[in-house]
Amino acid sequence: MYVFFIVLIIFASFLIILAVLAQNPKSGMAANFGASNQVMGVRQTADFLEKLTWGLAIAIVALSLMATMAMPRADIARSTDVLQRATENQADAGVQGFQMQNNTLPEQAQVPAEEGSEAAE
Repeated sequence: MYVFFIVLIIFASFLIILAVLAQNPKSGMAANFGASNQVMGVRQTADFLEKLTWGLAIAIVALSLMATMAMPRADIARSTDVLQRATENQADAGVQGFQMQNNTLPEQAQVPAEEGSEAAE
C-alpha cells in the first residue's frame, strides 16, 4: 500500500508540473495582452487549470499523509535506529574531536618553549 501511495504522489507531481506550465502568467508584461485569452472560451480553460493545480496540490499533501500512515512499522523502526546511531556517532565524534584539540594544543604550545630553553642552555 505504501508503494501505491508513492506512485500516486509521483504521478500527481508530474501532473501538477504540466498544469503549472500550461497556465498563462497573470501578472507582468504578458498581462497586458490578456484580453485575447477571453476569446472562444480560453478563460474557462484557465479556470480549469487553476482548479486542477489546487486540487493536485491538496491531493499530494493528503497522499503524503496517507503514505506516512501506511509506512510499514519495520521500516519506521529501522530508520529510527539508523538516525539514533548517526546522532550518537556524530556526538561521539564531536566529543573526541574536542578532546583531541584540547590535548594537542597545550603540547604544541609547550614543545617550542622547551626546545627553545634547552637550546639556550
